[in-house]
Amino acid sequence: MTRVLITDYTFPDLQIEESVLQDPQIEVTGGQYKTVDDLKPMVANADAVITQFAPVDRDVIAAMQNARVIVRYGIGVDNVDLEAATEKNIPVCNIPDYCIDEVADHTLAFILGLTRQVTPNALSIRKGEWGLATPLDQMRTLRDQTVGILGFGRIGQEVSNRLRPFKSSLLVYDPVVSADAILAAGATPVTLDELLAQADILTLHCPSTAATQGIINASTIAQMKPGSLIINLARGDLIDSSSLISALESGHLAGAALDVCDVEPMPQESALRSMPNVIAAAHIASASPKAVQKLRSTAAQIALSALLGNPLSNIVNGVKG
Repeated sequence: MTRVLITDYTFPDLQIEESVLQDPQIEVTGGQYKTVDDLKPMVANADAVITQFAPVDRDVIAAMQNARVIVRYGIGVDNVDLEAATEKNIPVCNIPDYCIDEVADHTLAFILGLTRQVTPNALSIRKGEWGLATPLDQMRTLRDQTVGILGFGRIGQEVSNRLRPFKSSLLVYDPVVSADAILAAGATPVTLDELLAQADILTLHCPSTAATQGIINASTIAQMKPGSLIINLARGDLIDSSSLISALESGHLAGAALDVCDVEPMPQESALRSMPNVIAAAHIASASPKAVQKLRSTAAQIALSALLGNPLSNIVNGVKG
């Protein structure tokens, strides 16, 4: 008997995973194991581990005795200690090609929501008012805006594709994407300093790494144009929330739209929940029936491949298993 452990999940059930892993020799165990102490005994004898947000850190990985793969429900793998997994020769896999269109669409919705002041005007109508709900200078035309895209992977490129018909000027900073590739996409490659200084709207689409965590902080926000907007649908820890709140309160930043936060769930006492110049969502930009189906079935298929000794797809830590 081989065992697949699903450490945590936000789905109503595990029917999709169980249908892929439907074999009398495979036992699927799912739960909400969200602390290191809860995880260690559960992963000890698991042959494959599928995880969503649980902290699969060095101690948890050290407790794995049989694991042939760790699969992350998602694109980012920042909740998994890649170095520790590599040391134990455990492949770590992600699902890099799901929800690309969903997140790109949501990014555009956030950009338009801020530039066209959709939320304040909708709330004004609900209160029985009529007329422009914000100062006129807050109503922007995308054609007149310079959009800075920080990170030009699959999602960043799709955001660029969606923005081109609006005739915005597009700037891109991504140190691992060639200038030629950025130019071919109809954007202009720039340095990070240039991106911060020139963008009217900054949208983040980079992974959470040691180099990018806290990349938007008091110092980098100070480099941004007064009155600029910031969009984050990537990872919450890219932005220092206290610095963001201070900049929004002072007016240096005119607005923000966030699907992620550096602490999730966003604390009830966070000013970001009630600021009129903030649009916030609960890490839901990836959601659609099609995307969730692909996410879950692919994760289960990778786990099944590991159990069968077949080659694995989407390995992010270089371990072939």
